[in-house]
Amino acid sequence: MSAMNFGMSAKPTAASTPSTAGTAAAKASVASVPKIVTTSSLSTAGTPMMRGASSDRSGMSSPMGSAPASGISTPTKASTKLGKKIDVVSEYQKRMAEKESLNLVVIGHVDAGKSTLMGHLLYLQGEVNEKTIRKHERDAQKIGKASFAFAWVLDETGEERARGITMDVGVTKFETVHRRFTLLDAPGHRDFIPNMISGTAQADVAILVVDATTGEFESGFEANGQTKEHALLARSLGVQQLVVAVNKLDAVAWSQARFEEIVQKLEQFLVKDASFKKSNLIFVPCSGFTGENLVKRSTPGKICNGSAVSDAPLGDAVANVMESFAWYKGPTLIETIDKLDAPPRAVEKPFRMSVTDVFKGTGGISVSGRLEAGHIQVGEAIMVMPGSEMAVVKAMEVNDEPTRWAAAGDSVLLTLSGIDILQVSNGSVLCARDAPIPVTTHFSAQIVVFDVKIPITVGFPIIMHHQSHNEPGTVSKLVATIDKGTGEIVKKNPRHIGKNTTAMVEIKLSGRAIPLETYQDSKELGRVMLRKGGETVAAGIVTKILSFGS
Repeated sequence: MSAMNFGMSAKPTAASTPSTAGTAAAKASVASVPKIVTTSSLSTAGTPMMRGASSDRSGMSSPMGSAPASGISTPTKASTKLGKKIDVVSEYQKRMAEKESLNLVVIGHVDAGKSTLMGHLLYLQGEVNEKTIRKHERDAQKIGKASFAFAWVLDETGEERARGITMDVGVTKFETVHRRFTLLDAPGHRDFIPNMISGTAQADVAILVVDATTGEFESGFEANGQTKEHALLARSLGVQQLVVAVNKLDAVAWSQARFEEIVQKLEQFLVKDASFKKSNLIFVPCSGFTGENLVKRSTPGKICNGSAVSDAPLGDAVANVMESFAWYKGPTLIETIDKLDAPPRAVEKPFRMSVTDVFKGTGGISVSGRLEAGHIQVGEAIMVMPGSEMAVVKAMEVNDEPTRWAAAGDSVLLTLSGIDILQVSNGSVLCARDAPIPVTTHFSAQIVVFDVKIPITVGFPIIMHHQSHNEPGTVSKLVATIDKGTGEIVKKNPRHIGKNTTAMVEIKLSGRAIPLETYQDSKELGRVMLRKGGETVAAGIVTKILSFGS
């Protein structure tokens, strides 16, 4: 049974997860402007806290609440002085005609080499200079972790570097020939799953990194490993295009048999259990440390050997890579992600932006987050929920550059005036004044139950994850079990719900009310995760808000 199909249906609400933009390997040339959602229904936001490029967030809205048709974008540099209203649609179309913008999350089991792989890719792309990498190497050698130099490009805190693991979501940006990416490096350790959920909730596409080393792939893929859980969570949070980077293949002498074994096992799980379309899965063999097949392949006299961080003689696996790896004829990792498609953007819906970080800057209160819907301009008034506090957008940045506007899909840093820092916090949602997002503690949801050890019953305690929120609550009512394929009700008021079951339930939060919208109104903000005891027990979509306010 496919675990992830819980989209909306005309029948009693079973369905399949909505489809995003075409296959991951589809268009290699510059894509045309992505589809724009023109539905007038509301949409909402909730975006997690992340560190790194704090300016990599954005939002945009019409002061009257309805947003002009447009899509995602990364605005060009512009004066932030107040001026006449901007035709966001026109500006967006111009920008997207050049390059599509996507949010890319990197997920996978702890120690799969995610940060090293992406740090090396950023170096090869010219986003990090050799002087910085050399400094990282010297600093890493002092604590006996010389091989972590590339990882430190994204693992910036002292604790992360000392422990050798990613703990928070690292954020940076880079560009390929046809795409503009905001990169989210998610933690792999099971203790930091809430942070991983927060980062993945903002992603359009994902790279799943797996360790090809004998025994290491199995430990990540089998029980208690994070490879499966990360894949399920990514699919549950709306990611439909997945690139699987089979990393550390140099450690097994570039074995084609090992690569094919991993592909066979993962593909079966991703298609059957996680409900990814086979056409949206791409497997790429590579080495994050040597750099092989990240941006280029080794050629005579130019062997990819991680030379930016090591002047040691080449080992046999590296020196013989051209012969050992000759069997692979596919694209590099950078060529693969350059073909990923941007999903439709809900620019016509009312403005929604979930706050992931708040701090007091020189110009006022600064907040960062991702626009889930609508658009915003400098000078516009917005509402902060919960609390119904009003504020005015004084300035904004996208990708560290001042700009006057931003649209759905952008990651932005806003400077607000007319509001106290105590009135906005991580998890707050900025929204259009005349179309505020609902705030609730009680709602109905259609869920898919994962491989749980104990069936879900009435009163089942859970931690509900929604964007950057994680709130305690209970499953207060079991409404019905549903046939996933037909949408028909199988049984009303069941006594319990077992694994791989699709069901309608009611959920009550025992703490504060949170901003939430139905999946029908907002695909981005109508998804929830249910966890208990450090494990994800179910994922689902909000079908109805049952209470309003606290």
